[in-house]
Amino acid sequence: MTEVVLSRLKPVDLRRVWQSEPGDFTPWLAESENITLLGETLGLELDVESTEAGVGPFRADIVCRDTGDGSPEGSLVLIENQLERTDHNHLGQLLTYAAGLDAVTVVWIAAPFTDEHRAALDWLNQKTEKGVNFFGLEIELWKISDSPIAPKFNIVAKPNDWSTSLVTDPAISETKRQQLEFWIEFEALVKSQTDNIRCQKPGPQHWMNHPIGRSWITFASVISTSPPFVRVELSLNGDDAKTWLSLLEGDSKAIADAIGEQLIWHNPPNSKRAGIQVRNDLDFRNESQRQVAKEWLYERLETFHEVLKPRALELNAADAPAAASEPDVASD
Repeated sequence: MTEVVLSRLKPVDLRRVWQSEPGDFTPWLAESENITLLGETLGLELDVESTEAGVGPFRADIVCRDTGDGSPEGSLVLIENQLERTDHNHLGQLLTYAAGLDAVTVVWIAAPFTDEHRAALDWLNQKTEKGVNFFGLEIELWKISDSPIAPKFNIVAKPNDWSTSLVTDPAISETKRQQLEFWIEFEALVKSQTDNIRCQKPGPQHWMNHPIGRSWITFASVISTSPPFVRVELSLNGDDAKTWLSLLEGDSKAIADAIGEQLIWHNPPNSKRAGIQVRNDLDFRNESQRQVAKEWLYERLETFHEVLKPRALELNAADAPAAASEPDVASD
């Protein structure tokens, strides 16, 4: 038996890498690869909108959009950074910026968190209305022997899990309750099978988004009751949606051959939405079809990730052929 040699993780002083929070850490965190790491820790799909965003006379460190929350634009996420022990000044700034920006998710990053400030975020999560979320994270740096230094985010305060409590909430309809239960089960199935597919937080709605790391483009699972069916789609949104779809249509035969089943090219008029869909007439409420529906959705998502994700990430509206210009009309 080959002996396995194990090394030890060693902590690295944050100031060895980032001398200044506004000059070094905030720009580092705003980079695509690093904000994605933070988003994966929180279960959010973060897209940086601005850094040092103006809030009256003040400046918020980073403002993002959670593009995986199901809304077209993505809900607002405020991130406040602190490369030292949490203090009352930053807590006050956090609340001031959140109010000024009307952010629905607030993230406070520090090193380390005091028990009092952790308790403050827990209290805010308990007392604020549903849909407003406060996270506290500690940032650490680690390395093994002479390996590159690696960052690690540790969640020390987070919102209470509201998905499970909604199942028994008498305020939601029976259909909404069934949808929520299905998505909770479906998320568990996906997580048990792969790390490649990310799931939007389960909610009492007929869809679940699966972010792929690009704004305005996502995969989605859909369940319908009237008529009953389940669907997987590549969802294109925004001003470039129609152009993106036309670029994909140029490769339609290869896409259809690779996916191996009938595709629906969804292109509604007078809409900033478009996409590619596959559908199956299964009823998620029927106990005899419920597991089949979950497995069918998962398998199609896997295929979409393999076939469509690389194409979706490369879409560029500027690559579309320019519309033919009007012919010149000779003057008399």
